[in-house]
Amino acid sequence: MIIDKLENLEKYVALNPLFAEVVNFLKNNTWDNIEDGKHLIKGDDVFVNVMHIEGKPEGKTAMEYHRKMVDVQVPISGDEVFGYVPQADLPAMEYVEEKDMAKLADVPAQTYVKVLKGQFAIFFPQDGHAPGISDNKQHRKAIFKVKA
Repeated sequence: MIIDKLENLEKYVALNPLFAEVVNFLKNNTWDNIEDGKHLIKGDDVFVNVMHIEGKPEGKTAMEYHRKMVDVQVPISGDEVFGYVPQADLPAMEYVEEKDMAKLADVPAQTYVKVLKGQFAIFFPQDGHAPGISDNKQHRKAIFKVKA
């Protein structure tokens, strides 16, 4: 897991060359011009889901992880907290191949991290994460999915 300011995202391209597609997308677009929904950036290898979500309190969001994709999560209109547990420390979870997701409720986080507007969080396949924790009733966010 990595947390940093959006202006530093380009520094992480060495970890996955497809991160350059996310950097270019962010440089060439503004959130005001991007509608909610799925936007393909480089086919199924890089895309972004932009959405409004209802914030939930700690312990009320499901823990998840992915095997094929890396999440680059970006709060757009408000701060967001993420629960974190290394995937190796998670209990057995049913993995759904078509959705590239294993998800389980009632898994306590080992730690919580707050990601501010103007920052991002990268969750790799080894990172279990519980997104959507916020005091905001509703906020807008983007989840870039990048092939691992």
